[in-house]
Amino acid sequence: QMQLAESGGGSVQAGESLRLSCVVYGYTDTPYIMGWFRQPPGKEREGVAAIITGSGRTYYADSVKGRFTISVDNAKNTMYLQMNSLKPEDTAMYVCAADFRVDDGGAWFAGARYHYWGQGTQVTVSS
Repeated sequence: QMQLAESGGGSVQAGESLRLSCVVYGYTDTPYIMGWFRQPPGKEREGVAAIITGSGRTYYADSVKGRFTISVDNAKNTMYLQMNSLKPEDTAMYVCAADFRVDDGGAWFAGARYHYWGQGTQVTVSS
């Protein structure tokens, strides 16, 4: 059974940076797509960034474009989210997700697109 484990969250000041990691355990094949989602306190979960691991194509929510960068190291079975210029509104539980299904139909930030989910890592940004 494949598992995902996030790390790298923490408490920072506005304008600072964090790098989140998501390690894939229990499976040697690389998922076709991996993504980062976040759930701010009292709000719905939202997609942040997604990457097609083979081609490297990336997708970002408008709210993080130009500040966040998603990447994957297939040799290490690890996905990253570099978060720069953090804002208080980035405060959330960040969760990584993955799926093996080959589907280029879009919906990169639909929860149903992903079968595997991590437990999350908390990011808190203070002003």
